[in-house]
Amino acid sequence: MQDNYHEDLTFDTIDFTQQAFVIGDYENCRFIQCNFSAIDVSDCKFADCEFVGCNLSMTKLNRTAFRDVVFKECKMLGLQFDRCSQFGLSFTVDQCNLNHCSFYETILKKSKWSNSQFHEADFTSCDLSGSVLDACDFLHAHFERTNLEKADLRSSFHYSIHPASNRIKKAKFSLSASAGLLEQYDIEIDRSL
Repeated sequence: MQDNYHEDLTFDTIDFTQQAFVIGDYENCRFIQCNFSAIDVSDCKFADCEFVGCNLSMTKLNRTAFRDVVFKECKMLGLQFDRCSQFGLSFTVDQCNLNHCSFYETILKKSKWSNSQFHEADFTSCDLSGSVLDACDFLHAHFERTNLEKADLRSSFHYSIHPASNRIKKAKFSLSASAGLLEQYDIEIDRSL
């Protein structure tokens, strides 16, 4: 067994800005209240792992693999998921802050994201088809050539999605937030009627 292969381990309250993080493969591991802020986890593979209450802001993700990973209550500012290994890329997020992240050209079909912030995130050419984006805040997020077909955004808010420049066939939106689909047209909607 290689020294850089880790399986079924729990890493609790470790500050990896002070203690070296071992680059390698992590399978079925849990990271609880760990600090990864601005460290380099390039070339790591995380499979069936869980990150709870961790700070991953500005972490370097060149060729990093996330396969069936769960992020819960994590701070994840400025991550560049477009630099990750795209093979098998899949993760769920719950109660996380992903402001200023880049999802450029990533394929994240059937993702399940809930109660999270994506302020000023870039979803250009991202494939989120079939995803459930539950109660997520997309304030000033950028959607351009984004595939949202069959995605469920009914409980999400603050998004501005131009129907002519994104794929939204059979996507679900709530009536109260549907103004975000018409914002580009500079029209006024009277909600009093």
